[in-house]
Amino acid sequence: MIEHRLIERMLTLINGALVQISSEDRVDPFFIDAAVDFIRMYADRTHHGKEENILFRDLDKKNLSPEDRQLMSELVEEHLFGRKTTKALVEANTRYRGGDEAALADIAENLKMLVDFYPEHIEKEDKVFFPHSRNYFTDEEDQAMLEEFWEFDRKMIHEKYKALIEKLGG
Repeated sequence: MIEHRLIERMLTLINGALVQISSEDRVDPFFIDAAVDFIRMYADRTHHGKEENILFRDLDKKNLSPEDRQLMSELVEEHLFGRKTTKALVEANTRYRGGDEAALADIAENLKMLVDFYPEHIEKEDKVFFPHSRNYFTDEEDQAMLEEFWEFDRKMIHEKYKALIEKLGG
């Protein structure tokens, strides 16, 4: 899936931040903000959102094999892990910005958990779950789902910036 390739590129950048933390004992909190925004909006809200709100919803109506149903449950749990780790990263970055130098270790720990987590998660989806899930749908169902994915993507930018304006009080 094309979204996975962009997530992998962000992971490379996050690895660069881990090197900086290790070698310079510092990190750019603005980079952490950008990485969190990417993870929350692109990896989680957009990519995982399509999986959970469209693909998994439609698969849940199918007579899945026990193995595929278990794998789908694992993926949902992994999405929750990603959200929890990202939330912890935000909290650590806030503390770091406030002058808590000890928070740097928490930032590094959460970044490391994300760069360790995503490649395995992506491989599980790309090589196992997605190919299996395609077998449960007719060509017409598959096409309808792709159209729903496109509509979901189209609305995301509006959702993000509407939330920003509301957060800013407008």
